[in-house]
Amino acid sequence: RRMSTIDDEQRVILLLKEILSLQDKNISSWIVENKVKSLVLNYKCLLKPHREGYLKVLATEYSVDHDRIFKAMSQFKDLTPGSAVSLKAEEQLKVVLTPQYSWLFKFIGRLENGVKFLVDLRTDVLGMLSEMDSSAAHFIALQQLNVTLKELLSLWFSVGFLNLERVTWKSPCEMLQKISEYEAVHPVRSWADLKRRVGSYRRCFVYTHSSMPYEPIVVLHTALSTEIASSMKGIVQATQRMSVDATSMAGLMAIGQEIEDPNLVTAAVFYSITSTQQGLQGIELGNYLIKRVVRELQAEFPRVTQFSSLSPIPNFKNWLMEKIKLIEKGETDVGLSLEPWTPILEYVENWKEIRRHLHNNTWHHDRNLVPLFEPALMSTCAYYLFKEKRRGAALDNVANFHLRNGAVMWRLNWMADTSPRGMTNSCGLMVNYRYFLEDAENNSRNYLENRQINASDQLKKLINEKITSKM
Repeated sequence: RRMSTIDDEQRVILLLKEILSLQDKNISSWIVENKVKSLVLNYKCLLKPHREGYLKVLATEYSVDHDRIFKAMSQFKDLTPGSAVSLKAEEQLKVVLTPQYSWLFKFIGRLENGVKFLVDLRTDVLGMLSEMDSSAAHFIALQQLNVTLKELLSLWFSVGFLNLERVTWKSPCEMLQKISEYEAVHPVRSWADLKRRVGSYRRCFVYTHSSMPYEPIVVLHTALSTEIASSMKGIVQATQRMSVDATSMAGLMAIGQEIEDPNLVTAAVFYSITSTQQGLQGIELGNYLIKRVVRELQAEFPRVTQFSSLSPIPNFKNWLMEKIKLIEKGETDVGLSLEPWTPILEYVENWKEIRRHLHNNTWHHDRNLVPLFEPALMSTCAYYLFKEKRRGAALDNVANFHLRNGAVMWRLNWMADTSPRGMTNSCGLMVNYRYFLEDAENNSRNYLENRQINASDQLKKLINEKITSKM
């Protein structure tokens, strides 16, 4: 992309003004369409500062006209409810309450690749909002722009408009490439690694949209096994073991050059779910994908009765490091039990050393420290998952996602992901959120309405929580 200038920004702003002036005029749609195409093309060529300048103008000058709103509202004062005149006034109010740019967005949505453009446009708006102070001059206007885009995209990306596709090694290369590039939980290391993830005893499902071909919207990777895996290594080993077993058994299904024995599959583990489009943030899609995939797997593998995630804990280590910094400053009430850390303190002398070991992951390579860190990290992480809240919901975003869907916080796993990313994010810990299908609806309702987290005995014992039920 060539370097854009302030003149390029002004050119796009003038084109925007010209297009919106045509909204109520009797003019050929071909003319409007060509101008809108030009607007889209020119916007794509702008660099970030010039995009932000354009978006500020769009948000502030082409939102709603408040004078027209107050005028329309004043007309209701003396009208008879239900009369023809009041109905006409209601229609007029509806018009003036709609931002001017809504018409432009709907027009863009009808263009080829227009929906994708609007998704990316919302990505830019969200980026601006994340960098702005809420007291900034354009913040409220940009929030309204974001809300309008989200409402429109929520309608276009409702589940009824999405297509479920299974990705295999025979899928188009473009789709496989994007599956690899978008993977946010466990980065794909090579083409051989990707081939394993879409091969035997694995399933990769995606949601796609007809207006965005070969563009995965949400990606769900699933491992098929005889039991619920407790580590990423366990998933790889189970797949290899079952592939070997299948070759010597009858009743096989050919999957390309691979073979599978459906009778071996009794558990499905969702080990990675990725929403690929930042511009669709806040639009629920992942939960519907899991529910749909469960039905697909039940139909394909009648013996599957166990469904669970194997999930990361992305911000646990950062949260823990902040707690340790508070302790170093002399604060005593940091909201967690320090008792499990006492044996480590006797070995390394102070909290600064503990923080250094955690930061560099050096404890993981010290056979004397590993058994000391295990009870401390397990109990502290259980506290983080079960007790730390934001507005009553689980602080951990992954936990909140699965709990909203009706899963049980079932098992916390030690040394489940020892990759550099796993150690950096969560000290190697991962969680199984298990889906007991018959209880999922009640679990979801209890969590959403009463903020009640359904957790297993293991999690509760780790934080000395009163055990009220068996899992």
